[in-house]
Amino acid sequence: QVQLVESGGGLVQAGGSLRLSCAASGRTVSTYAVGWFRQAQGKEREFVAAISWTGVRIYYAESVKGRFTISRDNSKNTVYMYLQMNSLKPEDTAVYYCAAVRNRDDLKSDQYDYWGQGTQVTVSS
Repeated sequence: QVQLVESGGGLVQAGGSLRLSCAASGRTVSTYAVGWFRQAQGKEREFVAAISWTGVRIYYAESVKGRFTISRDNSKNTVYMYLQMNSLKPEDTAVYYCAAVRNRDDLKSDQYDYWGQGTQVTVSS
């Protein structure tokens, strides 16, 4: 069992930055790949970024490439994943979710095993 808790959301002006964190706990959590997804009001959930459990494979949605950076820290009992978001735009406004999956090649699909509760990001123009 893996528990995921996101934090770091908030209100920011366009062009600003936020860093989202996802604390993951569970006996084998360090072996899970992690993804960030978002869902804007009235829209479907969409892929944002993902990182394999080793950190070797990293993927971004085209809409955030060059602006967002995903990373992870496996060095502690609680594994932390981060999403550094720079040059934010109003269209980045959404609830952001972290999710974890193991033994899966396609990290852009939302077929993840565990999900956090989400954190709201609002970008004002």
